Amino acid sequence: MSDPVAATVRAYDLHAVAYAELTAAPSASVRAAVERFAAGVGAGGRVLEVGSGGGRDAALMEDLGLRVRRTDVTPGFVALLREQGHAADLLDPLVDDLPSPEGPYDGVWANASLLHVARADLPAVQTRLAAVTRQGGLLHVSVKEGVGEGWSTHGAVRAPRHFTYWQADTVRGAVTGTGWNDIEVARSDGDGNTQAWLEVTAVRG
Repeated sequence: MSDPVAATVRAYDLHAVAYAELTAAPSASVRAAVERFAAGVGAGGRVLEVGSGGGRDAALMEDLGLRVRRTDVTPGFVALLREQGHAADLLDPLVDDLPSPEGPYDGVWANASLLHVARADLPAVQTRLAAVTRQGGLLHVSVKEGVGEGWSTHGAVRAPRHFTYWQADTVRGAVTGTGWNDIEVARSDGDGNTQAWLEVTAVRG
């Protein structure tokens, strides 16, 4: 497949409804991560969500008092969010404009979305996200633990999606020097899933 990102976007587009339905209920680990993030950002904080999908995490964050800008690179997800009555933007964090007219964000939430970004491009994405986040603002990113990269048709998305897998030291290295400080990487078993996740948190320097 010549363009992994484009193919992955098409895969989500074809199965957007099924994916949203399958992931509608947050796992205990996701709920705990959202709660930690919301506590750190603080009530009323503005969050840029990269990869909103079916909108589950945004709803959790709003229930905890945050204001969320929903975005996704997949047109099908943006359409679903708008059908739910939410403002949502079609946005690729690598190339599209990220700033808000309201000023810098208080946090960036990218849960299970940047795992589709090419390894060489992740530092550029992190630099762009840092540039639109206030000093002291928070970052949350989760990626799949593993080696190399590959295609998968697991779950509700039956068309092939391309994943970039990370180790703790390599993903920390990809975030280091991009404008984020106090970088921490924690391993999560994904509530019993066969593949572990790496949760990256950092503070805007």
